[in-house]
Amino acid sequence: MSEVVSIRVPKELREKIKKYKIDWSREIRAFIEERIKVFELLELLDNIEKNAEKRRTRVDSVSLIRESRE
Repeated sequence: MSEVVSIRVPKELREKIKKYKIDWSREIRAFIEERIKVFELLELLDNIEKNAEKRRTRVDSVSLIRESRE
């Protein structure tokens, strides 16, 4: 199933679009898909960061180095 999405562009841009024989629907669909992937990845990273903050522990690196040397 698909839906129609329409956009309004300036007249000058429409004339330039007509000039090139490109499958604009495919180009715009690919652009939207890529942008959605970026936003989904950013959202995922944000969720990972929030979950990591909950698990973050404080460690005294000086004591760890001393223990490893002994």
